[in-house]
Amino acid sequence: MLLSCDIPIRVRYAETDRMGLLHHAQYLVYFEQGRTELLRQQGISYRDLEDAGYYLVVVEAKLKYRRPAYYDDLLSLRTILQRITPVRIEHRYELYRNNELLAEGETTLACVDRAGKLQPLPRILLPHE
Repeated sequence: MLLSCDIPIRVRYAETDRMGLLHHAQYLVYFEQGRTELLRQQGISYRDLEDAGYYLVVVEAKLKYRRPAYYDDLLSLRTILQRITPVRIEHRYELYRNNELLAEGETTLACVDRAGKLQPLPRILLPHE
């Protein structure tokens, strides 16, 4: 069973370029927002993970732009938990304006300790059997 979460995002003026388009780098920031909300939906926060010594670092990111987003657009971001391994989490993202797909992407996060050494994911993040 895939976990997913949809969140609304309003494009702010500071996130646009001189043409009024959502800046390309901002999409990855939105993806992070989606991951954070998906965790929160499960009753977990990044802060709690980090306080326990677990850090989820992005080791791969893919992004495909289909249509531009503009200042003041109301967007919907769907974040989907694709796969969990003993040390990695993979997400998929779909960014919409109304029903129009604007961008899609994927990230892979690895779990490391405070020193940056790869470590197993904490049990709270693993699928329950």
